[in-house]
Amino acid sequence: MRLTKHVHACVEIAHGGDLLLIDPGAYTPDAAELLDRAHAVLLTHAHPDHVHADAIAGALASRPGLRVYGPASALAPWAAPFADRATAVEPGDAFRVGGLEVTVHGGTHAVIHPDLPGVANLGYLVGDRVFHPGDSYEVPAVDVELLLVPVSGPWMKLAEAVDFVRAVAPCRAVGIHELAASDFGMRLVATRLGEGGLTPTPVELLAPGEAIEV
Repeated sequence: MRLTKHVHACVEIAHGGDLLLIDPGAYTPDAAELLDRAHAVLLTHAHPDHVHADAIAGALASRPGLRVYGPASALAPWAAPFADRATAVEPGDAFRVGGLEVTVHGGTHAVIHPDLPGVANLGYLVGDRVFHPGDSYEVPAVDVELLLVPVSGPWMKLAEAVDFVRAVAPCRAVGIHELAASDFGMRLVATRLGEGGLTPTPVELLAPGEAIEV
């Protein structure tokens, strides 16, 4: 598989001729272009930094083969007009996108503040290898080869990120959800997450558009 990191929490996973797009959000400047080539979209939750609602609606309207999966709350804008192609999933579900198997995990967004309502959040294991947790450090009950690790945000605490990487124990990790961090903050993340820091697995910080083989 080939994984391409885009802005914030958005990643592409390509395998053979299949291309899966996860969390194309309103802060992802090329979301519409990415949607034009994706075969399927996975949404972890309904927050706009993970869901570019207008771009997804446009892609569904113009591309009859496109499929979108996510929690029902994230699919609400398209539930009526595209009910046959917007599929609500929940933890424990499994489905295929071409040659890629996807299993669904998680359930709840990390707490931002007790006064704010809870939000459904799903994690996805793609091809039995890559895990995208959305906005959560809930540990999946599966083996993970490459873990995508949120490294900034109003709900994020560095100690929890450390414990998340330790508990999942992936072979490899890549940072995502970086827009709330300054350059200094990202350097701090790099020194605390990885060899010489607090986790045995180095956390790679990729530039938007940078791709790696998995």
